[in-house]
Amino acid sequence: MTHKMGTLLLASAGLAAMGFAGAVTAQSVTGFAEQAERGRQTYAVHCAMCHGGDLAGGQFAGALKGGAFLDKWGGVPAAELFDYIHRSMPPGGSSALGEDDYADLTALILSENGAVSEAAMGFAGGQLTGPQMPAAPAGEQGNELGIGGITDRYPFPAAPEAVDRFANYSPVTEAMLSDPAPENWLSWRRGHEGQGYSPLAQITPENIATMQVAWSQALPPGATMNEPLVRDGVLYVFGFGDSVFAFDAANGRQLWRYDRRLPDDVAPLSKKTIALYGDKLYVATSDNALVAFDARSGRPIWDVKITDRSGMRSNGGPLAADGVIMAGLATQEPGGGIIAAFDAETGDHLWTFDTVAKTGTEGGDTWNRVPDEERRGGSVWTSGTYDAETGLALWGVAQTYDTGPYRDALPGANNDGLFTNSTLAFVPRTGELKWYYQHVPNDQYDLDWVFERVIGDLDVNGERRHVVMTGGKEGLFDTLDAATGEYISTADMGFQDFITQIDPVTGRKSVDPSKIPGRDRDSVFMCPHAGGGRNWSPTSFDEASGTLFVNARDTCMELRPVTEGGFLTSGVNVYYSAPADSDGNFGFVQAIDMATGEVKWETRRRAPYDMGMLATASGLLFTGGMDGDFLAYRQDDGAQIWRSALTGVPNGSPITYAVDGKQYIAVVTGAGNPLSFGLPGFTPELPTPAVPSAAVTVFALPE
Repeated sequence: MTHKMGTLLLASAGLAAMGFAGAVTAQSVTGFAEQAERGRQTYAVHCAMCHGGDLAGGQFAGALKGGAFLDKWGGVPAAELFDYIHRSMPPGGSSALGEDDYADLTALILSENGAVSEAAMGFAGGQLTGPQMPAAPAGEQGNELGIGGITDRYPFPAAPEAVDRFANYSPVTEAMLSDPAPENWLSWRRGHEGQGYSPLAQITPENIATMQVAWSQALPPGATMNEPLVRDGVLYVFGFGDSVFAFDAANGRQLWRYDRRLPDDVAPLSKKTIALYGDKLYVATSDNALVAFDARSGRPIWDVKITDRSGMRSNGGPLAADGVIMAGLATQEPGGGIIAAFDAETGDHLWTFDTVAKTGTEGGDTWNRVPDEERRGGSVWTSGTYDAETGLALWGVAQTYDTGPYRDALPGANNDGLFTNSTLAFVPRTGELKWYYQHVPNDQYDLDWVFERVIGDLDVNGERRHVVMTGGKEGLFDTLDAATGEYISTADMGFQDFITQIDPVTGRKSVDPSKIPGRDRDSVFMCPHAGGGRNWSPTSFDEASGTLFVNARDTCMELRPVTEGGFLTSGVNVYYSAPADSDGNFGFVQAIDMATGEVKWETRRRAPYDMGMLATASGLLFTGGMDGDFLAYRQDDGAQIWRSALTGVPNGSPITYAVDGKQYIAVVTGAGNPLSFGLPGFTPELPTPAVPSAAVTVFALPE
């Protein structure tokens, strides 16, 4: 990460000789002095032309040692200098050298500025370890900017002083997360309750036509589906390759950046969420670590492994509540998914919960007598929410792809498969499971219920109830009592056709027997498709009106039997299909009255949606599609009233915030979630972008 942007310019001259770098660094590291000496050789080939042979500055770039350099880099850890060099130098060819070469160059610069170490620098916890850059000498200053330095004959006019966004930083508290200030977006879906609704109302249906781009910053190209956070004028976002950024939320000025060094065998994954708590920012990494950063500097405070189990991946992100950081992991390996918890201040491990119940535990007898070591599923790839009123953290759990062993119950056995497709309610500090509710048992279709849990108050039969609401891919939304998990009601978006009955007391759902697939049966045609329906994109809930806003994909599927294998282990492969009566508009948005279950309105478009919903107090509703359109609708009738084309595919959820009284709307692009690739063959005129890109783009009304 970088909080000071120094003058570093490794020469582009000599790029043709990059092969030499490998020979330079092929030697084994024996100590800091030897490392610095190898760095001197690499420097002579790639850097000296611009920075001068002795690091004192040249015609095209400034010094890399002395007072002027230390004015900018004094007191900075070795990891920050390394990260900056690695991603920025040489200009136009960043990261062109090997990591060992950049480490050697870092050692050289540290050594030339007086840093001392016995041991060579190496990588630990995803960062380069080594000495800190010495502080600048007292009274010694410099002003070179490269190109031969700057004369003091005529002084430059004073530069505008940047706003210090961290000057009055105060810790993020439980109260703030439960009821965020209107200008802030403090956690996934804005606050602990996961509503995705903002009280800001400066941008309205009447003036949105004038809204324009206020600022934009490129992010590392690659899958990017993160929902940014904003605290008191600072925007935090997770980029591809496990980069974390802090920007001035008013103008996009970078405040700091962190880059994780992932092991060679770890593929970078995008993350839906990051978390703020106290004075720290928390991030789950692609190598299954949980890292706490100083929210003001971006420097890591602690770095712990979530699990050492193989085959686990982190797609969702952390939930911070009650002094605890929780994270869920997904897997298709035996044993199933987990939710783990750590102390927010120290990183100490508190508890781990297996989402696939084992013999002798709650729900352990619901796996059709399959041995513990063969049970699969229960992935967690969306963050949880937290209910301050009950003190419970609410998490969603997915299904199992291993459907075959559970399709038909053995005599006297239970095949529900807990805790798949369930809501789990934990005490954050202890991990005690207070209650659970399984929305659909024994899922034979890959129709997850792993999505956000929305907490709020709702009028139910004339009584105000404190509830949690969540929906699965089939477009059913269950409402439960938040304190007990008692079933209250189900709202149906109206496109599923395989659940034929819902028990009005328990909410138990009955599946049409003719639509249960397998290699011993004929093809099954049903709606929706596992890659369609109500999917990754989170909802937005207006508590005042009890309205839930949701987007979905109008698709169906054919489950064809195969003699061997199959996408689902019941012996079927899955094929997309349009509904029999399709009008070619596969994306749709609905407003649902959650008190009555009534669909208040629906609007449709051809391009599928792949972005979450954002509702604001002015009556606006925002979302976006895989065609790169960012859209605004009226909440009262669903009429589209604004559109802007984005440079990439929007994958996360839009957010809104305010700085100095001005409202902004922010979106992140970068094809990454499964919805961003459209629907195979459905919309051939809407290909995904040929040039991959990622960015955070921020809109506002003109000055």
